[in-house]
Amino acid sequence: MSTHSGRRQVAGLPHWDRCAVMGVVNVTPDSFSDGGRWFDTSTAVKHGLDLVAQGADLVDVGGESTRPGATRVDEAEELRRVIPVVRGLAAEGVTVSVDTMRASVAERSLAAGAALVNDVSGGLADPAMIGVVAAAGAPFVVMHWRGFLEGGNVRGVYEDVVAEVADELHARVEAVLEGGIAADRVIVDPGLGFSKDAAHDLALLARLDRLLGLGHPLLVAASRKRFLGRVLAGPDAPPPPARERDAATAAVSALSARAGAWAVRVHEVRASADAVRVVHAIQEARPDDHPTSPEHGAEGAR
Repeated sequence: MSTHSGRRQVAGLPHWDRCAVMGVVNVTPDSFSDGGRWFDTSTAVKHGLDLVAQGADLVDVGGESTRPGATRVDEAEELRRVIPVVRGLAAEGVTVSVDTMRASVAERSLAAGAALVNDVSGGLADPAMIGVVAAAGAPFVVMHWRGFLEGGNVRGVYEDVVAEVADELHARVEAVLEGGIAADRVIVDPGLGFSKDAAHDLALLARLDRLLGLGHPLLVAASRKRFLGRVLAGPDAPPPPARERDAATAAVSALSARAGAWAVRVHEVRASADAVRVVHAIQEARPDDHPTSPEHGAEGAR
């Protein structure tokens, strides 16, 4: 399979020759864009299978909303929501990611067939998380995180958001590596919308090359987020509802794929799946010039 784009791969996961598409299954009553829609196990599993049919390469299952202002669910409830869905999708051959900040949920999910742990806290919320993931030999998403958002958008002050996010991610990756997770199983995520306003999110998307410079595969999770609503609304109008931001999400998916992202995490799969495949086809048509490779990051960011 051609991988001449230079896109980094993740050990322990399938290798895709283009930016992968991670579909989202929120088994929650209160997620910001689709809370309550896939809240029971059978509906959630069916939705995950539908996302794969629409072009998702892997499916991210979460049982706890991380939207600003959300209160945490207890451990037993998160396990009740997540484990049957992970087990059901894995049994159907789906590559499953579990979106959790709890080591116990990660451990049980990996035992139930999950292939990847996506922790929005990068291992900071639960001190046991890194050890659990390391012991399992699982890939791990390290997201840029500055704390829980129960009080709103916390600590979203930056002098230079790109440099600070890159530096803080680097420090977190070092901690994860010291905790025993293998370097070729670490994925980084800039944490769009987490302690960041629209200007911060856009600045990070404009400099994905800087984040790729950390030397790890990059996951971009922009789907339906507030900054897209603000871009679409302009300065004076109210932002459109989350579910009306899917075309804007697909635009970010195309740009992220062009920049060299390993994967994009999206709620509505088909448009982003089409977008990353078109980007790949265009790149394949230019064998002499591959700006997605890490060595050509600056060119790809123009």
